Amino acid sequence: MEEAFKISDPRVLKVVAHPLRVRLLGLLRADGPATASELGRTVGESSGSTSYHLRELAKFGFIEEDPERRDGRERRWRARHRYTSWDTDEMSATAEGREAVKIMQLRQVAVLEQMVQSYDIAGRSAEWLQAAGMSDYWVTLPASALKELMDRLEELIHDLEARHAGSPDAEQVHLWVAGFPRGRTTEESASGESREDGR
Repeated sequence: MEEAFKISDPRVLKVVAHPLRVRLLGLLRADGPATASELGRTVGESSGSTSYHLRELAKFGFIEEDPERRDGRERRWRARHRYTSWDTDEMSATAEGREAVKIMQLRQVAVLEQMVQSYDIAGRSAEWLQAAGMSDYWVTLPASALKELMDRLEELIHDLEARHAGSPDAEQVHLWVAGFPRGRTTEESASGESREDGR
């Protein structure tokens, strides 16, 4: 599997921003190859519906048939990349690109909400209970510092994953990294003042 699928065409990003397609792609990345019927049972959709959306993902290069595990009756699909990436600066050049990025970010937030809903702390070890969770911070940074933070977090994530590869107590962990400048309210814009609340 390749590391990343770098998208520069907003139309391609919108293909994967479809709620069912992004879910199917996520399942193939997390759980490995599957047929349309298997995925349909997982997501509660007909195999005809999942088959159509899988073909669309394949047409645009997100997934491919799995040559190692052929099923005589039905295609078995696999993800081609570990994750999808795009350059927001490049995408922001057009209204279509800006819309595609916004849709994709909202899809990511929806997946985060699903993960929080499905995470059950009952029966988890104290070690996992202390490690898993969410934090939010209000910080004042220039864009260059936020970029540095994102780059260093990505390096740390790859380093930790490599160091703990094959560890018997390792589990798949879904990480989200986000940082956005605070939007100004109408009142702040009109007055020219910016207030930092909630510190």
